[in-house]
Amino acid sequence: MSAAKTETILVTGISNQEFLRRYAAAGRIGLSTGTTLVDRMIARAERHLDPQERWGTWSHAFLFEGERVDGQHWLIESDLQVHHKHIQLGVQENRAEKYHDESLYTTLAVLDFGLDAAQVDKVLREALDLVANRTRYSLRELLGTLIALRRDSRAEENLLAQNQSLFCSAFVQHIFRSAGFDLMPGVNVKLTTPQDLSQSPLPHTMYLLRREVPTDKLGKLKARVKRRMGAELRLLKKRTKAS
Repeated sequence: MSAAKTETILVTGISNQEFLRRYAAAGRIGLSTGTTLVDRMIARAERHLDPQERWGTWSHAFLFEGERVDGQHWLIESDLQVHHKHIQLGVQENRAEKYHDESLYTTLAVLDFGLDAAQVDKVLREALDLVANRTRYSLRELLGTLIALRRDSRAEENLLAQNQSLFCSAFVQHIFRSAGFDLMPGVNVKLTTPQDLSQSPLPHTMYLLRREVPTDKLGKLKARVKRRMGAELRLLKKRTKAS
């Protein structure tokens, strides 16, 4: 690693596509915030990482693979995608153009830990091994992470851990740790959140593209998510009692 300090470079006035064209590079980490219910639930759960219980900024993480012969930037991620008659569930390769849609991905960041060429190759090899081995995306482990966040016990094992399964940020932490870089010391791999990666103590540069969300809209969004999650929890309790 060549980075000597941590800094954030704020980028404004450009599209997601232009942002990724400028800053995506092999071995760098991508972070995103989305508008789906799962994205909002993850951001809400990450409030346990903040002393003032503010929602987390990031709900997804991935690894940039670099530009390929098609002239496109590619990335490797553990994600759940539903297409027509086809579901991708687990570690997979996708074009970075997936994140060009600004209505779906309102905030993006690129983390550069200053890896040299040999280190980039090592991280990419670890990631591609997981693609080849069909490592699954684990909703179960995501729930286990929520439990650990509430209990503040993330040095321990994920209570709902599964073999050959990693959700997005756990995937990123796993490949970097396997390559010799611990992005979040003291936190179990399968309990690592996207917010953790953004706050890694390792020296790095964060390129941040952020669009402001009106305060009144954000407040309404939080209230809507809180109501929906409350209803789902009440339903779950009723089913538990019935069984």
